[in-house]
Amino acid sequence: MSTSRSRAILATITLATTLVVGGAPVASATPTIKVSGGTTQPVFSYQDAIREHVRVQSPVDSDGDGEKDLVRVDIIRPKETSSGLKVPVIMHESPYYDEPGVGFQLDHKTYDADGNPTKFPLFYDNYFVPRGYAYVSVDMIGTRLSDGCPTSGGPSDVLGGKAVIDWLNGRATAYDDDGKPVEATWTTGRTGMIGHSYEGSLAIGVAGTGVPGLETIVPLAGPSSWYEMWRANGTLTDVTGGQEFMATWVDVDPDEKCAAAHQRMRAGSDDATGNYNAYWHELDYRTGPVSNVRNVRASVFGVYGMQDRNVPADEFSTWWTKLPRTVQRKVWVTQYGHLDPFWARRDAWVETLHQWFDHELMGVPNDILRRPRADVQLGPDRWITQADWPAPTRTVTLRPQRDGSLGRTPSTGTGSYVDTLQTEAAVAADPSGIDPHRLAYLTSPLQRATRLSGTPSVSLRVTLDEPTANLGVLLVDYGQDTRINGADPQWQGLQWADGEDCVGASTAEDSSCYRRMADRTIDSDFQVVTRGFMDAQNRTSLSDPTPLTPGKAYQITWKMLPQDYEFKAGHRLGLILTGTNDDVTDAESGTGSTVSIDLSSTSVSLPLVTTAPTKNAPAKK
Repeated sequence: MSTSRSRAILATITLATTLVVGGAPVASATPTIKVSGGTTQPVFSYQDAIREHVRVQSPVDSDGDGEKDLVRVDIIRPKETSSGLKVPVIMHESPYYDEPGVGFQLDHKTYDADGNPTKFPLFYDNYFVPRGYAYVSVDMIGTRLSDGCPTSGGPSDVLGGKAVIDWLNGRATAYDDDGKPVEATWTTGRTGMIGHSYEGSLAIGVAGTGVPGLETIVPLAGPSSWYEMWRANGTLTDVTGGQEFMATWVDVDPDEKCAAAHQRMRAGSDDATGNYNAYWHELDYRTGPVSNVRNVRASVFGVYGMQDRNVPADEFSTWWTKLPRTVQRKVWVTQYGHLDPFWARRDAWVETLHQWFDHELMGVPNDILRRPRADVQLGPDRWITQADWPAPTRTVTLRPQRDGSLGRTPSTGTGSYVDTLQTEAAVAADPSGIDPHRLAYLTSPLQRATRLSGTPSVSLRVTLDEPTANLGVLLVDYGQDTRINGADPQWQGLQWADGEDCVGASTAEDSSCYRRMADRTIDSDFQVVTRGFMDAQNRTSLSDPTPLTPGKAYQITWKMLPQDYEFKAGHRLGLILTGTNDDVTDAESGTGSTVSIDLSSTSVSLPLVTTAPTKNAPAKK
């Protein structure tokens, strides 16, 4: 956004509260939006804010009852918006308001006798409403007080959120409890969506419709392809029936209500093969028919954990690289798991998010877009900034050697292992030992720190004794160190700390105070840095598998998961070739196939950083 346009938007907001008396402009006693130091200031009463709700007409009938689904929207806005002030909107659409709750403390909404909200989860309302924003909390279709059925990323999930943006911009209809139409006369229409996990996916999905009025999105660990939530190159990387499980988990209504929708999910998911099909294409926000990355016009501020086992990091990186070049963007890349940065780096997060929304929704001419685009976490309390993500790199190709080393020159010889279900710890520990379920290769100790930034790829020359096998590859850092324990499925790299922070204003019903957290570290002599998977019969197509001919050699090349990681001097980089990964699947048990590897045509290609980072970022918590 240009500086002149920013000033014009801000001037429009400010002048909306100016009165003319006797031909001369006179400042109203009513508070106006105040900007100081490049950010909006808390001049509006949170206690006196207007709290209300509407139901927005959506274009879908997800439960097949013959009526278009109505979307429940809970609103809090400065009381001055009832007398002429127009404000932008921060929108949080979530499927979690019933189950399991929102945020790390699993908060829920509460209501007064008239059904109006008295408590909103998280801090967005407490912090931003006093600064001149409206906050809109949307029950995703099929959840809480909205009609319909959740579809685990399906078209109705996306189009319900789009309908709310349309209503905020005068293009859709909403109703009060008496069925009377309600207009959003109090808003500028400029809206930003934010959310974590499924919520972040909704923001990505709605942005991919190109809906006017959605100015920015802040997706936190949100999927951009629901196929890749449950699959990786044809392998099942989570439970079978994941789509139906997700839908029933967030919907507390009787299962009979959405039985037809659940049946469509079971049939479309095709867990028996793991193949990509028309069902999954409709849930693809990169190239799909409902949401497509080429249609994104909103700016993007994304946050993703490189150790996230729930939403793999390529859900971010693939979508990020496909965004139109005209899209303004910013990113945080962390070593945590599946987390909202409010719990990990709170002060810096709130400050940065505030400046981002002020610039993108208010038009405040601060310097947020002149700063380095990427914040990258390299370890406990160690953050750097750089111009973009990934960093500038050169590709270095390493090749396994017949003596168990990993070097730059091609080798000769073969190795083999049996594809069985194994944990990463089992196959990565003791790389010098003999294990029938893996092959291990290590570099010499590194002479200097070496940083990987981006997406590695692997190419294997394999021969099987069965028509297929699950091929697994691990990139491992061997060396004693204290590391973020981001792979911990319960804590995701954090732990509770003493004290709490109050972020914004509070009422008796809605506190802005949240417990603190700190890095959860682990002292270990190795860490799996990144991984890759491939069902060998999907080597050329995710939709049309081709079984291998036993005894015939095939060259199979694919991308691993992205990462941004520093290998310290003296450490050794390891490549582990193995089978089915027990850490990321509850749905497969291994094929039992013997996988033979031709070392002369096997390699891993690594994007290694060629330049120093811009600077150390503040280590604020």
